Amino acid sequence: MDKKFNTYQLHLKENALKNGISGSKSLEFQFENHDNIMQLVELVKDKNLFKEQSDNIEFLVGLKLFSEVMLRNRKHEMFTEFGPEFREFMKKFKSHVKMADTI
Repeated sequence: MDKKFNTYQLHLKENALKNGISGSKSLEFQFENHDNIMQLVELVKDKNLFKEQSDNIEFLVGLKLFSEVMLRNRKHEMFTEFGPEFREFMKKFKSHVKMADTI
């Protein structure tokens, strides 16, 4: 039986807070996504969508986390009006980075 989702582990750690205090908290969780996020990160990095390389990675990871939650909860009242707009955004994004078949 084929898996329908890839499984990831995300570890987020505070390094430094804007008030100058060293960060001490961390967050770790596991999640699933229908796309190969690592492969997509490499594709987006290669496209240089944004000037800063870190922006390319942050954008892609945030987008994939958000979009998967939205897909699972597409009938939630927060997403009913936003869903069609988001689909249009994704079409534009895919055509802009020329990876329509991979994301």
